Amino acid sequence: MSTSSPAADPASGTASGTASDTASATAADAPAGPLSHRQIVTILIGLMMGMFLAALDQTIVATAIRTIADDLQGLDHQAWATTAYLITSTIVTPLYGKLGDIYGRKKLFIIAISLFILGSVLCTFATSMGSLAFYRAVQGLGAGGLFSLALAIIGDIVPPRERAKYQGYFLAVFGTASVLGPVIGGFFAGQSSILGIDGWRWVFLVNVPIGFAALAVVTKTLHLRHTRLDHRIDWAGAALLSLSLVPLLLVAEQGREWGWGSTNAIICYVIGVVAAIGFFWQEHRMGEEAILPLAMFRNKTVGVSSIASVLIGVAMFGGLAALPLYLQIVKGATPTEAGLLLLPMTLGIMIGSILSGQIISRTGRYRVFPIVGSALLTISLFIFHYVAYDTPLWQTMIVMTMFGVGLGFNFQPLTLAVQNAVPPQQIGVATSTATFTRQIGGTLGTAVFLSILFSTASEKITTALAAAVPTQEFQAALADPANAAVAEQFAAAQSGGGAATSVLSDSSFLTGLDERLAKPFLIGFSEAMDLVFLTGSAVMVLGFLVMLMLPNVELRKSASYGQRENDGAPSDADAANDVDDAAVIAHP
Repeated sequence: MSTSSPAADPASGTASGTASDTASATAADAPAGPLSHRQIVTILIGLMMGMFLAALDQTIVATAIRTIADDLQGLDHQAWATTAYLITSTIVTPLYGKLGDIYGRKKLFIIAISLFILGSVLCTFATSMGSLAFYRAVQGLGAGGLFSLALAIIGDIVPPRERAKYQGYFLAVFGTASVLGPVIGGFFAGQSSILGIDGWRWVFLVNVPIGFAALAVVTKTLHLRHTRLDHRIDWAGAALLSLSLVPLLLVAEQGREWGWGSTNAIICYVIGVVAAIGFFWQEHRMGEEAILPLAMFRNKTVGVSSIASVLIGVAMFGGLAALPLYLQIVKGATPTEAGLLLLPMTLGIMIGSILSGQIISRTGRYRVFPIVGSALLTISLFIFHYVAYDTPLWQTMIVMTMFGVGLGFNFQPLTLAVQNAVPPQQIGVATSTATFTRQIGGTLGTAVFLSILFSTASEKITTALAAAVPTQEFQAALADPANAAVAEQFAAAQSGGGAATSVLSDSSFLTGLDERLAKPFLIGFSEAMDLVFLTGSAVMVLGFLVMLMLPNVELRKSASYGQRENDGAPSDADAANDVDDAAVIAHP
């Protein structure tokens, strides 16, 4: 049941309808009617602090994960530190949409930041990859709300056609965090200890003061009227979603050790499939109250965007997980250097987002950008699979830039398309659905692609060693007195398989290793990555084909703020063409 907000009828000067106590209380602190440019910017400050926190964490861990995994003796299990974070953030994302409608987005945003801080503190106490994965899962409970709630609030207060004008603020924050994250992560990972604490643990500890600053800013600046929309929370759907994802991701991670047809793997398959069937039955039964309303996907724009987002998420997160490992393991970059080497991708994202945002703002048309962006992602991933251990870095960085532009062309337009396709009352659920589908893809992509990487790396390294050992160059390196200790260790391994397993558990010994001895390891790891990128490009071919079906509906010029109490549910065309002049944001 919805209630109308105070001052919903500015012409009469009185409240129209009956407001709930929650809405009335919030309205006392919030502006009534359309928001001015200054008011919007004030609200954006709070949102940007939360997004800065989430964006920083995405990049700060990427360049430090090799050091973390080596220290915790689990490089081949490092995927869990990422997938655990993605699983929880994915599952709770749609819940934040529903709970935000009930209790107000500000309250949920504060809770999300608080959970993120708690998870960050816990990560500093990790003693194994298993415990780190668990603490990252707690962190993900908060991260799931940071992006989706921020985007939903923007969807409430800024019309899709006008939203691109404010996009630069978010891009500045995202870009700054993306630039600082790898550098800060690399710096901390490169320190043995700071104030008696392992350097890499500061990668998570640094989130704490930033998080408290975000809490203070959000509490002070984020003031919005809240119109309560009463929902039943689909807890059963959330549980079934978890039960369907976790076993399938578990077998993706452990399948190479268990055997893909082993008893453990089959049990995971059965549990995952049965839970997935139960999830869709539960969503159908819950109707509009479902954690993921199936009826929303009958909207062609939402349906196509969601499928495309899953495929893009697979390719994007898979690529982002592999690239830092390539730069550090194969190219020998320090964590800090790896962070700096990823800057071309960040630059590409900013170029793609700014360019698409400005053109969309002027034309109201968005369809061409996801199509071109998907094509760029497909091409760049295909080129990546040709990158070898000795490929010049400048060539790799050009492809990174192309990859980034492709991502930038997809981020904003797809979110705009989904928000524009639904009535104002469904902005929260629609935004969380868009984020949810991308994270589903990201979770699967990270687990599957890293599983492919580490399941094939051992074989590739073994093959490269078998070819290198008989050569005069390799034998000369083993006979070199400077390499006596390494030669002894190599002999103890007895076979290339043993050496390959060793490097996948702890790759730190490659640092400073004689180039002649390191070469087969680098070749093997690089060739394993080739398969990852080739698989990613195949996935993006499907993404490109799906994107061709995206409708080209003109973006509406009215904001959802102050209209959520309306009971009407317009169609795609109505939502796109219903212009409410009173709600158009005034921009100087």
